[in-house]
Amino acid sequence: MSLALGAVVTLALLIGNGFFVATEFALVAARRPRLERAAARGGRAAAAAIAGIDELSLTLAGAQLGITMCSLGLGLVSEPVFAATLTPPIHAAGLPDGAAHAVAFVLALALVTFLHMVVGEMAPKSWAITAPERSATILGLPFRAFATVVRPLLAALNGTTNLLLRMIRIEPADAREVSRTPEQLRSIAQDSRRLGLIEESELSLLTAALDAPRTSLAGLVVPVSRIVSVPAAATPQEVIDTAARTGHLRIMLRDGGAEPLMVHVRDAYLARARGRRTAASEMAHPVPTVPIGTPVGEAVAVLKGHHSHLGLAVAPDGRVTGLIILDDLLTTLLAVR
Repeated sequence: MSLALGAVVTLALLIGNGFFVATEFALVAARRPRLERAAARGGRAAAAAIAGIDELSLTLAGAQLGITMCSLGLGLVSEPVFAATLTPPIHAAGLPDGAAHAVAFVLALALVTFLHMVVGEMAPKSWAITAPERSATILGLPFRAFATVVRPLLAALNGTTNLLLRMIRIEPADAREVSRTPEQLRSIAQDSRRLGLIEESELSLLTAALDAPRTSLAGLVVPVSRIVSVPAAATPQEVIDTAARTGHLRIMLRDGGAEPLMVHVRDAYLARARGRRTAASEMAHPVPTVPIGTPVGEAVAVLKGHHSHLGLAVAPDGRVTGLIILDDLLTTLLAVR
């Protein structure tokens, strides 16, 4: 093979290697919501990128297959061509034929390795990490075409890999089935910030969201002195007047017995419209109690399980310490600041 043809083949293999490397990093680093918004606007390339993310195991296998093929091509074609081109001038410089060939081979290997690392690996990886959504959109369609052609081979490779994992008692899992612990998600967020994929404010928001479910109720409790309440014998009109004065739709009852109760102003309006002189206790709903040390995530589950918007926080001795409101808990849980 001539030097000109060898150079063209080498360039093509380097571009191919860079394509597969960039695709691999882009689809892993891309933010799916941004791609989904682009796909919703009719972007076929974004839809192809999302399809690649949905089949991440096969996608990574396809990228690795392409990288391996290009790397083998560089070893089989580029190195011999460059070595054969360098051997004559080195031999003419006075080295014996065998030594000249050895030196030419080492130089050719160093040149191809340098080009492979810089042009075929590092440059496309840096581009994909810097602009993951843009690179995923650009590369999504051609990579899906490649993956479609070699899908039977990829399925066979994936199946063989899964079989080997099962032989050593490791159960393979699809990327969509993998659950992450808060510690793992926190580490991923910190790595994303270090790589410049997210801003410092986004890292703070993610960290707060991960910490929120374990946060104690203590800072979210409305003190007993500020709880809006009406007597258990209050009329619908008294409930309505209290709601209008305080702006609260749900009002606690006092002196309603051992079980804490709450009345909704909607029920008071209905009772008044029907002309009934119903006591507030007859319109009331039970309110769950939650230990004051309960994490926010568990408290939300308790209130939702009881279909209640309100709850009472209680101390270890059973004393009521204050009121908890589902909206406040969800705001903390979702890290809305």
